Amino acid sequence: MSTRKYILTIAGFDPSSGAGLTSDIKTFEAHGFYGLSVCTAITVQNDIAFKKCEWVTKAIIIDQIETLFERFEISVVKIGIIQSWEVLLEIIELLKKRNPTIKIILDPVLKASAGYEFHSEENLDVFERVLEQCYFITPNYDEIQVLFPDKTIEDTIDFIAEKTNIYLKGGHRADKKGWDAVYHSKIVQLNIPPIAETVFEKHGSGCVLSAALASNLANEIPLEDACKNVKVYVEKFLNSNESLLGTHSFRSVGVFRS
Repeated sequence: MSTRKYILTIAGFDPSSGAGLTSDIKTFEAHGFYGLSVCTAITVQNDIAFKKCEWVTKAIIIDQIETLFERFEISVVKIGIIQSWEVLLEIIELLKKRNPTIKIILDPVLKASAGYEFHSEENLDVFERVLEQCYFITPNYDEIQVLFPDKTIEDTIDFIAEKTNIYLKGGHRADKKGWDAVYHSKIVQLNIPPIAETVFEKHGSGCVLSAALASNLANEIPLEDACKNVKVYVEKFLNSNESLLGTHSFRSVGVFRS
């Protein structure tokens, strides 16, 4: 068992498999990992409509995590939708207890593409503590604007960058659509332009990006190369077909490595 590479997703279940746990597992597999999963929510959705979300209790989430760590070595985890920042903080503290060096990639899902909103009332002081224990956070421009509503985007980026690395997804960017920005080591910024002239929209593309980033980091790819690889993978996923549900492929895994 020690020769296999494992990676964990803690996220919701999407019946269409475009987002959430099953999407993450497909991304992990394309990068050569065996994907482990902990379910945080059962959603009622397809690729165009989000109808309902039933949260898994914190106790069951913790039991799932504890059981996996009894059996597997896990160095990287991707986290998607969680009921509250308070529950998320407890989960992160458990992960750190189980593996103090674990790298946590947080995709702060605040709103489904179909309009369903999560985290309507939040304790931002708790969220600040969450950020301090994450290795990466992967919001898009819409999400980062509402994380700290009393701050400008620039101030929010500066604030978060003091606590963790940021991969800011550019799909919702108004000025340079498709340009991603990576902030790390508090001051370094990496701009990643789009590769294709046009891309086809996909349900769950944000989940795919954060799972691809987790996979590259678990493969010990240097940070900036990992982020470039992510861009290659996601754009090939977006252009894998013209539907809202993409296809994952080993051939889409990036080639950057210093």
